[in-house]
Amino acid sequence: MTRPDAFTPARPPGLVAAAGARLLRTRWVVRAPIWLYRARLGAVFGSRLLMLEHTGRKTGARRFAVLEIIGQPSPGGYVVSSGFGARAQWFRNIRSDPRVRVYLGSSRPAPATAQLLTPGEAGAALTAYAARHPRTWARLKPVMEATLGTAISEQQTGLPLIRLQIDRELARGEVGGEPAPGERGPAA
Repeated sequence: MTRPDAFTPARPPGLVAAAGARLLRTRWVVRAPIWLYRARLGAVFGSRLLMLEHTGRKTGARRFAVLEIIGQPSPGGYVVSSGFGARAQWFRNIRSDPRVRVYLGSSRPAPATAQLLTPGEAGAALTAYAARHPRTWARLKPVMEATLGTAISEQQTGLPLIRLQIDRELARGEVGGEPAPGERGPAA
């Protein structure tokens, strides 16, 4: 009997990547997790996903995107990637206004600041992710390459990576924010 992880797909990887890329362009599939996060049910996705709330650069309206956490370089710091590159709307919005809110699990949103990683930082973060999750990376890399239309390497990536840093002062309520995920507010 063969193990499930030893299974080799019958389809060529290019077809699987193309199907994955097409699925990521299906609006209702990509939007479905947002409703779960907004209903405070984000914990069903575990600790590898977060929901990002950002402001539309043209409309000023609140926008949402659910993203995989690539790394956590510091307490309250999360690295995410833009799988559609610089043309992703959420990426373009945070480049215009880096003030965002981050939803982790079922916690309240925490104010944060988004910052594009340098190529060196992005390469290090992607290399660490590939080492931590080799099977996921092996499946995800061709899908991202299909959506970007270019090859990705862990060391010299064209994949934009963004650090979301929770603003602790705002999150603690010192300037009118809410407690950060996992933190207690002021003692009552």
